[in-house]
Formats: sequence, C-alpha cells, structure tokens
Amino acid sequence: MDKDFINENKTIEEIKNTFHSAEAKLQRKNRIIVKLRSDLIPPFLSYAKNYLSFDHLAHFSCVDWIEDNQFELVYILYSYEKNIIAIVKTRIDREKAEFVTVKHLWRQAETFEREFHEMYGINFTGNNRLTEFILEDWDDIPPMRRDFDTMQYSKENFYTRPGREDAQDVREVITKKSGEKIPDFAKEFSVRKLK
Repeated sequence: MDKDFINENKTIEEIKNTFHSAEAKLQRKNRIIVKLRSDLIPPFLSYAKNYLSFDHLAHFSCVDWIEDNQFELVYILYSYEKNIIAIVKTRIDREKAEFVTVKHLWRQAETFEREFHEMYGINFTGNNRLTEFILEDWDDIPPMRRDFDTMQYSKENFYTRPGREDAQDVREVITKKSGEKIPDFAKEFSVRKLK
C-alpha cells in the first residue's frame, strides 16, 4: 500500500469488502472513483454517508450516453474527516429513465433530481416535487438530451416570431463594438449564418 495514499486505499478496501461487485480505484490523491450497478447505489450511498464519513453531497451530475442508450448518474461525495472525494457512478436505461430518490440522505439531492427530471426526463421515485422547475410551459423533449436539436429549436422559437424581425445576433453586436473578427470556425454556429 502506497504510504502517500493510505486513506484512499483503506477506503477503497472497505468499499470492496462490503460491496464485492464495486469497481473502486484511486484516481489521484484525495480522489477515488466507484462504479456500481444501479440497484446498489442507494445502499452504497447510505453506507458511504453513515459508515465511511462521506457526509457531504458536493455535486450530482448526469451524462447522456446516447450511443449506449443510457444515462450515467454521477454522485460526487466529500468526506471532511478523510479529505477524500468519492465520485460514484452508475448507469440507467435511457428509454425508461427511472431511479430512486436519495433526498432522505442529502436534502439538496431533491433539487438535482428535479433538474434532471426536467432537463433529461429522469423520473426519481419517492421525490414528490418533480413538477415544473426551471422551464416554463415546455412541450418538447428534455433539452439536455443529446438528441434535442438546440439550433433548430432556436430557429423555430426565437428568430421567426413576430416582433423579432430586428433581433440581432450576439456575435454581430460584440464584433461591431470590439472590432474583433469572428473566427471562421465559430460562424457555422450562428443562428444567422455569418458571411
């Protein structure tokens, strides 16, 4: 065992001894990565909080692996006692995007779950606040899914609406004020194709 990573390696060993199927490894000093089956995430998170001193949910993220037809849920936990970050990952089905809430472990998880429900379409069972959150009157597919066409949505909703005839492209405005030229690679991303 490397003497520079005693806390990290001891934590990894404890995880593997308790959750035999867990893939746990050292990423770098003060950071470990844990991959688990989705059914093991709720008990693991409870174990991490109550027995491994990961008492802070620092962040919760979602990755759309459209090629694999999966979402990856990433819980980032912090232990003040050990000074270690644990990045806990699992994957769920993209078509039937459903998982269980962990708001009983960390209250702030409810906010992340509400956001993921709205932005990715993931249903978190046990979270009764999965109502309109950030988007108003949204009737399209969830906008953070990779199959959502942001440019098409913008063209349909923001540049052809009555009263928007004089709308300006933000890049054009900045270019006029600064005198800087827009790089050729950026021109293709403008809603109004720049010349």
